[in-house]
Amino acid sequence: MRLAHLILAHNNPPQLERLVKRLIYENTDIFIHLDAKADKSEFAEIERLPNTFFVANRTKVSWADYNMITATLNGIKEILKTGNDYSHINLLSGADYPLKDPASIQKFLFENPDTTFMRFKHVYNEWQESKSRFTLYHFGDYRLPLKWQAQSLANKLLPERKLPNGLEPYGFSQWFTMTPACARYTLEYLEKHAAVRRFFRMTWAADELFFQTILLNSPLKDTIVNDHLRYIKFKRAACNPETLTYADKDALINSGKFYARKFDAARDATILDYLDQVTSSQPMVH
Repeated sequence: MRLAHLILAHNNPPQLERLVKRLIYENTDIFIHLDAKADKSEFAEIERLPNTFFVANRTKVSWADYNMITATLNGIKEILKTGNDYSHINLLSGADYPLKDPASIQKFLFENPDTTFMRFKHVYNEWQESKSRFTLYHFGDYRLPLKWQAQSLANKLLPERKLPNGLEPYGFSQWFTMTPACARYTLEYLEKHAAVRRFFRMTWAADELFFQTILLNSPLKDTIVNDHLRYIKFKRAACNPETLTYADKDALINSGKFYARKFDAARDATILDYLDQVTSSQPMVH
């Protein structure tokens, strides 16, 4: 059994390299989807690291658009194509960092090979502030002339959108640690239900809704634990998480989570040095 990390990255090669080196461990593979807008040559040193691979099918990624899901699905497809016996596919960003040593994380996941870890809320019952994402049109993923004017017109003139196939709307956090069974189900579901793909392609910030809606309506719903194993700190009503610093060290270590986001080494590298010190059970790769 192996563990696969899938990292969505777009900048900051030194920090990404540092993250990859902390993730490297026996029976672990690391796949990186690098935004197609980024210059891959700047990340060449990372590709030389053990069991580290760049996703070949790259896409241009923009915040809150469906292309974020496309990038994730491209990575998942390449991971599954390896044929390796992975317990989980763990989705990270280049601004994440582990809070525990890789041996402890791997042991837990290998002991729970049939469980997906993902934060979710029922939109209409528990997360009503996101309801408009399902009812309004968002054209950000489309290359259309005057697309924002067209979007505004569509939302004025057309009836509210409705989820196809009688799906119940779920969502919350983009990040997850997913079993291959859930990953395969998602891919197969999209192949059979093109209307669902079209719906989410016109949904703002669909990356926080897409996987939850498909999987919480699936036969695999009882294999999903409502915990994404991550520490993320938000200001009230903020869309983006706060940047974590050394001042957050106690909260991070006491969180009991496996990963946290987001970090910025240019702003505060001491917190990463501290996490290396307290979580390292294996020597770092040099």
